[in-house]
Amino acid sequence: MDQSTPPAYGLWSLVIINSLVFIIFAFSFAKPQSPRDWRSFGAFSAFLVALFTEMYGFPLTIYLLSGWLSAKFPGVNFMSHDAGHLLEVMFGWRANPHFGPFHLLSAIFIGGGFWLLSAAWAVLYHNQRSHTLATTGAYSRIRHPQYVGFVLIMFGFLLQWPTILTLLMFPVLVVMYVRLAITEEKWAEREFGEEWAHYASHTPRFIPNFGDKQADRHHHA
Repeated sequence: MDQSTPPAYGLWSLVIINSLVFIIFAFSFAKPQSPRDWRSFGAFSAFLVALFTEMYGFPLTIYLLSGWLSAKFPGVNFMSHDAGHLLEVMFGWRANPHFGPFHLLSAIFIGGGFWLLSAAWAVLYHNQRSHTLATTGAYSRIRHPQYVGFVLIMFGFLLQWPTILTLLMFPVLVVMYVRLAITEEKWAEREFGEEWAHYASHTPRFIPNFGDKQADRHHHA
């Protein structure tokens, strides 16, 4: 990362392409149906657009922090793409940032998030068609695997390419998902009554429970 590295921004075609690829990819896993589904998916999509806008379009965070970054990390060309991986730079990873610890960890979170979205949809689709409560597969471990999947993906991208805007958006979106989850639970309680109460009593809302034998029975049902 030397000063001769050409700028890597203003690439608006890459902003559009990457945003569409990830949004369509997420859509294929999440398949929003209800207004609540579309609200959560829309917020997630806005996060991705903000992310890729700074990754390839206009590096707002780099500009706002340019004075501090230049003083703290002399010799780094912060207009290069590699330097946009700020956590790798700040923690001294001077090799290819795509193989840095934060980038590799982000891949685990992003991949895990998409896997969870896919696993949740496979169960939810069946239960929505039969108008029954989803309690098997991913739903045997947590009550809201799709929302957890969205949060994992966003957190993974924050590790890979932190920006001021996405850092501000992240807690707001997490709160939104929590509120949506609580709203859905009230609906499920009215719809399924005792069945819901029993399910909720042994299935955590967001943090998976891997030690519950009853969850194991639901998981393999």
